[in-house]
Amino acid sequence: MNIQWDAAGYAQHFAFVPKYGEALLALLDPETARTVLDLGCGGGALTGQLQAAGYTVCGMDADAGQLAVARQAHPDIRFFLGDATDFSLEAPVDAVFSNAVLHWIDRERQPDALSCVFRALRAGGQFVFEMGGAGCGAQIHAALRRAFAKRGLAYRVPFFFPTVGEYAPLLEAAGFRVTFAALFDRPTPLAGERGMEDWIRMFVQAPFAALPAAETDEIIREAVEDLRSRLYQDGVWAADYVRLRCKAVKPA
Repeated sequence: MNIQWDAAGYAQHFAFVPKYGEALLALLDPETARTVLDLGCGGGALTGQLQAAGYTVCGMDADAGQLAVARQAHPDIRFFLGDATDFSLEAPVDAVFSNAVLHWIDRERQPDALSCVFRALRAGGQFVFEMGGAGCGAQIHAALRRAFAKRGLAYRVPFFFPTVGEYAPLLEAAGFRVTFAALFDRPTPLAGERGMEDWIRMFVQAPFAALPAAETDEIIREAVEDLRSRLYQDGVWAADYVRLRCKAVKPA
């Protein structure tokens, strides 16, 4: 993970992340899944929905602030701190569920994360997840790249956004059998007149880490204006999201 979360700001302005993740619950097979790990649970919104659906659930996240929000909202659910690329469970679970997490993990660490998930599942267990896919935020990142380049700076997209063809082999190399995979566009409305600026400040932190605050502000303003004609319509900003949704099974 290359981000420091503002847990309160995330819950206030970016509730759409777990909201869109609700559709992912339908990929879980309740006939064969009773116990579920919510991997990268954040503030616990989807963990709570998993519990309400009848699953015995626990949540893991790498951010202590997000876990504090989750524990306050769901005091009867077990939440614990952990790294998605280096974790183990005391006992295997029937399913691992993950929404909007895996794209934060660098490409070279993906095999580590998938190996951990594989070990965490019982034989026949399900891995159901959604992440950013190839082309996600392409217009946003292009605008930021132009603003960086204007100042002689290099811009690197701080996410891993794979195609189905890139990610399915990683799952198979970890031992999984891929049973469902879809890549689809999902333009996502952002809240408020400052929606795009807020999105960049929340989610695109690493490229700005070494820059002075004034230069960061200038670059963001310039990128936002660059995007206005394409991603701002009828008073609403939208992020040009592309999602990769998959289900994979650990062979029995």
